[in-house]
Amino acid sequence: MSPLEVLAVLAAAFAAGGINAIVGSGSLVTFPVLLAVGFAPVTANVSNSVGLVFGNVSAAWGYRRELVGQRERVIMGGVGTAVGAVTGGVLLLTLPEGVFEAVVPLLILLACGLMIARPKPKLSHGSLSHHRKLALVAVGFAVGVYGGYFGAAQGVILLAALRFLIPDHLQRLNGLKNVMVGVANGVAAILFVIVAHVAWDAAALVAVGSVTGAQVGARYGRRIPDQTLRWTVVTVGVVVAIVLIVK
Repeated sequence: MSPLEVLAVLAAAFAAGGINAIVGSGSLVTFPVLLAVGFAPVTANVSNSVGLVFGNVSAAWGYRRELVGQRERVIMGGVGTAVGAVTGGVLLLTLPEGVFEAVVPLLILLACGLMIARPKPKLSHGSLSHHRKLALVAVGFAVGVYGGYFGAAQGVILLAALRFLIPDHLQRLNGLKNVMVGVANGVAAILFVIVAHVAWDAAALVAVGSVTGAQVGARYGRRIPDQTLRWTVVTVGVVVAIVLIVK
């Protein structure tokens, strides 16, 4: 890559890291840029996924204060997303390409509908009931499968599901979302490293940019009021769904 192309990838990764920390869908910024600088679609997708994992870890660290008291949620949700990501990765390797593409925009719009339909959930910082714990694992698994196979707006879908399931402040749920997405993407990235070709120069640039961007996104995103964050998630989700439909 030329110096200008390197700067373009770094800038896109920086933006993606910040977007992922606050909402999700950052891959829609980095992936087109990797294509534009000359990487083949499969290589760009794999390298992008591997690089953004480091941004996911950075985002989770940036939201560490919001994660205080959520250890049980993190463990249960992380286990669900890890198993789901393995399943999604296997499906990606075995099913024909594009099997679920027509359904993805509908899933994103459904997530946006959940965010709109429940404007002020009753908040509680207590322990989850047994049924909600099982539901958290199930939600983690489902979103992990989706993330391992497709992944567009994974954070939007997961945050909406968590908000519907867990009665807590949206910023705390966003911290939980960042951990669960990081686990799902990390597992998927391991599979990609084993079975696919990774362009390590591209992955390294995406990693550096997204780590920095996630820290900036977390620093300012944590200050966003819950209602503003809710409508930000809805807006981003609708835009992503429209882009995927038009595509």
